Amino acid sequence: MHGLKKPYLVGHQEFAALYGVEAQMVGQWLAPSRGVLDPATAIVVSGVRYWPLGFACRFGQTTARPKTLHIRVKERLIAEQGEGWEADLGDELPPIVGQQEIIEMFHLPAQGNLATTIASGRFPEEDWLLSGSRLWLLDTVLDAVPALRESARSLPWDVDEEVIAALRAGTYDGPGSKVLTRGRHARKSP
Repeated sequence: MHGLKKPYLVGHQEFAALYGVEAQMVGQWLAPSRGVLDPATAIVVSGVRYWPLGFACRFGQTTARPKTLHIRVKERLIAEQGEGWEADLGDELPPIVGQQEIIEMFHLPAQGNLATTIASGRFPEEDWLLSGSRLWLLDTVLDAVPALRESARSLPWDVDEEVIAALRAGTYDGPGSKVLTRGRHARKSP
């Protein structure tokens, strides 16, 4: 494991920007008919795919028609994400959560409870803001539990240890663990 906790990640928008294409192109690369980008190369957080930056940067050289990496975009992404390390597919990523996993971890009654806590500044700042979504290291959230309990008016912020264990083991299959398919391929999914 790396000394730094936080790997650099990209979502659809950032992945597309690395190659100077529209975000929809990443979805096309993922299409089974195209077979350009294997969905298994991504992690799924709150129903959305994210990739390690190292893999995303290498991807352009793995395709039948090589794609040119925009190095300035890579530099900007690293600068925006702060101190971290360049993860690749073979690397073990730490557990990463989004709002759906957090709601499940604490059994919050509604997404509004979490949104209000985030908006009020009482929730820890996200570790990533990718393609418009906030993501946290699981440990960032767990480290904040005492402060969340202290500032809470009605929510107990009790952690479900089974959910935490599954997130750590990579076996979590609750809300947010699957990609919600939209568009043409939606009906074909089991």
